[in-house]
Amino acid sequence: MTMDARKQRILEAIVAIYSTGGEPVGSGLLASHFDMALSSATLRNEMAALTKLGLLEQPHTSAGRVPSPKGYRYYLDHLLEAPAAIALSAADRENIDRLFADMDVEPEKLAQSAARALADYTGCAAVATTPQAEDLCIAHFEVVQVGRYSAAVLAVTSSGGVRTRVARIHTGLTREDADEMVRTRVARVRSGLSREKAAALAALLNHSLTFVAPEDLTPSLTASLVLSAGRRLAPVVFAAEALVRTRPQFYLEGVQYLAKMPDVRTNLGALLEVFSDNEAARAMIEPGSGKVTATLGEDIEPAMPNLCIVSKRYLAGGGLYGTVAVIGSNRMEYEHLIPVLNYFAIKLGQSMSGKKEEQT
Repeated sequence: MTMDARKQRILEAIVAIYSTGGEPVGSGLLASHFDMALSSATLRNEMAALTKLGLLEQPHTSAGRVPSPKGYRYYLDHLLEAPAAIALSAADRENIDRLFADMDVEPEKLAQSAARALADYTGCAAVATTPQAEDLCIAHFEVVQVGRYSAAVLAVTSSGGVRTRVARIHTGLTREDADEMVRTRVARVRSGLSREKAAALAALLNHSLTFVAPEDLTPSLTASLVLSAGRRLAPVVFAAEALVRTRPQFYLEGVQYLAKMPDVRTNLGALLEVFSDNEAARAMIEPGSGKVTATLGEDIEPAMPNLCIVSKRYLAGGGLYGTVAVIGSNRMEYEHLIPVLNYFAIKLGQSMSGKKEEQT
């Protein structure tokens, strides 16, 4: 669709005014926005033309206009390509820097904290994921005893990251053994996790589970590993397989903000249902490129009218990347929200990779 510069300015103005007031925009209010540079009559004609193009709608109760889904789509495509979209005020930058300074650097906690901070900062729901990579897999395992009945399985990923999971070790005592001394029971557990046996178990995991794709974990492989490790150490095998299967974690925060938005709260149940499925949630929020991506609720399956998801990929180093997004009404204040989201993505990537702040 080709529009002249004046129609573009008018559409952008209507979106901005409607996002602030939430009321249909009339030609008089629009003339004030342009400081009377255009007459009300000229604006009415242009608004009629934009309505004919399907970019504006006229609620039956008002003579004013509101953006249509098609109008928002045009506006977002135009706005996201504009240089002004990456501008961020110094005050916003300082505020966001302070938020990240207090966050835990452990990936899961960091992602959740970032989502919560973004939600509170924008007044929208927000999502952040832990980092991932297309070919990420486990390159090395270690097994360490961390308690009388517990072992920690440490997995080093192909990108150099570390994942851990603690397994509860069965004592292997029968009912007849229950009256034996605690010393005997501890000896049994410790003998099952001696340094030599822990090393042997790690060697077994390294031989069978490194560089294995999650879809290649089969029941027969599990059974073989449990047989080799011994039934008492089966929880260690299960913990290692869980680390292989680990997918990016999604953290949705600020749902209460959506509940306060009359135009989108009817979609809340459908949205939460999508986020109960990691793959469905990933398909919904993952941007199609490294740029900020906006998805309107009308383009989602199932459709969620009046909703908009604005997402951005962050880079965590070593080929790892994740997603951070805001979810709110399609009349959110994009001109402020987009640069805030962009900077959150930069800060989250820096924090995930352990880099010091860079000037951006």
